[in-house]
Amino acid sequence: MHVEHLLQDESLGLRLLWADEPLLRREISGVTATDLEDPARFVRAGEVVLSGLVWWTPDDGRGRAERFVAGLRAAGAAALLAGEETHGSVPDELVEACARHGMPVAAVPVHIMFRAITDTVYLRQWGELSRHHALPEAAAVLRADEDAADIGRVDVVRVRLSRLVARDAGPERILATALAHLGRTTAYVFTATGHTVAATEGASPVPAREAAALLGEPTGTTVPVEADSVPPYGRWYLHLPGPAAAPPRMLHEIAAILGRCQESRARRRAFERHVADELGALLAGAVATVRSGGDSGSRAAAVEDALRVCGPAAEGPYGVVVAGTGAGPEGFAEGALAEAVAHATTGPVALGRLADGTAFTVVPAEAVAAITEIWPLVAACDPSVPLHGGIGSPAAGPGDLGGALAEARYALDSARTTHPGGPALTDIASLTGLDTLLTGIPADVRTAYSRTVLGPLLDTRNASFAALLQTLETFLACDGSWSRTAEALHLHVNSVHYRVGRIEHFTGRDLSRLHDRLDLRAALLCRTDRPGPTTGGRPARSSRARAR
Repeated sequence: MHVEHLLQDESLGLRLLWADEPLLRREISGVTATDLEDPARFVRAGEVVLSGLVWWTPDDGRGRAERFVAGLRAAGAAALLAGEETHGSVPDELVEACARHGMPVAAVPVHIMFRAITDTVYLRQWGELSRHHALPEAAAVLRADEDAADIGRVDVVRVRLSRLVARDAGPERILATALAHLGRTTAYVFTATGHTVAATEGASPVPAREAAALLGEPTGTTVPVEADSVPPYGRWYLHLPGPAAAPPRMLHEIAAILGRCQESRARRRAFERHVADELGALLAGAVATVRSGGDSGSRAAAVEDALRVCGPAAEGPYGVVVAGTGAGPEGFAEGALAEAVAHATTGPVALGRLADGTAFTVVPAEAVAAITEIWPLVAACDPSVPLHGGIGSPAAGPGDLGGALAEARYALDSARTTHPGGPALTDIASLTGLDTLLTGIPADVRTAYSRTVLGPLLDTRNASFAALLQTLETFLACDGSWSRTAEALHLHVNSVHYRVGRIEHFTGRDLSRLHDRLDLRAALLCRTDRPGPTTGGRPARSSRARAR
């Protein structure tokens, strides 16, 4: 199948924006969807690339388009199909970049789903596979299958695989059935972060970081598994570490069937998360109940019941982790957290969404360290989305989960403040100083407090006020020492005394009193234009340098 065949399909309504005639005769080896600004790692040679252009913004639009298209060219992509839904049309900067790099580009109308394009490509290839016997006669596989008597009339493996999907068979069963006729072929299903979803019998275990690296290596064969509504963090990839033991088109067909399997699992988990959402509402409500002095006994019992339904062990200790992606696409925070949890534990966990859209999970306490370790690898799956997380203190039992959730949410706010561009995962245990503690307070509250306490000193346009503000910062940093403050500012001690008097006049505070010094110190730290938090001149600890 060539690029021009897709453009000629009237049911897709693709509109060609740029292409040289010879480029339209490029053969298509497959399809991959991506919204990464640098897609080269996950695009294979000859693939048509579908993109919703979520990565593109008018700010530095030309540079973003250049990096994206350069990545496609480096990977050997056949063409770019750009969706019009996100921006209303395909940006001119992107079309110009495609022309510079010789990359055919066509617009995908808003009403056309990417899955329709994927199906068009693979259905046509499947027809060719049927003629060339890419998948063997079913009998070769059914003789060794325990359910052969139930489906004896099935005469092709693809039908057998479809039935396995319909029965909610796992990816291990699908992979084994699809490759059984090839003998001892080694194959894996990895996620983008290197989590092993399935592997053929006898395949050696592959550590997560090594597996993630394999997906971008030229050695071996990797086929993306397309599945609707699956965030990039948990997207599957069919990987054969050595030279392909099967025709590429056959592997694409297997990947398509695995995609249906993943979609089925995603729908099932979406239903299961409704129960976890109820647990989240109970935990958030438990904190409010304690603060209001209400009846906490009945709510605690409800928490225990919901926790039991979700599946985690009935006894603690538990770990609570929350995640957010700011204005990122809906479901991305849950997808990222689910992927991190998959690396950390194989047991049942509660994973859902709070009322404000924050994703949360309750896991065995010992799983938190593994989540922390894998977090940067999960965030790297989509660098354009700032992935932030927070970890609460270990909860000894169900009754402590509400407090642990509140702490985790506070730590999440701190992560957003200290690393606005992301990613970051902050442990509540790392907020050990006043400067780090204040980062969890909402920015509007910090700004209001700073403005109220410091008053006119914040008007740095006035040179005298700017000097007073600098004097206050230096005086507090020197622990109230007049001589050291004078030395640091190159002033006479009398000048320092004068300035401190003016500061006390404008703020109504007495700098000889410890409480007033603390108030002013907190107000300085709450300024939103100050550098990131520090502790004694050292960066505040996040989970990447975490001590529990």
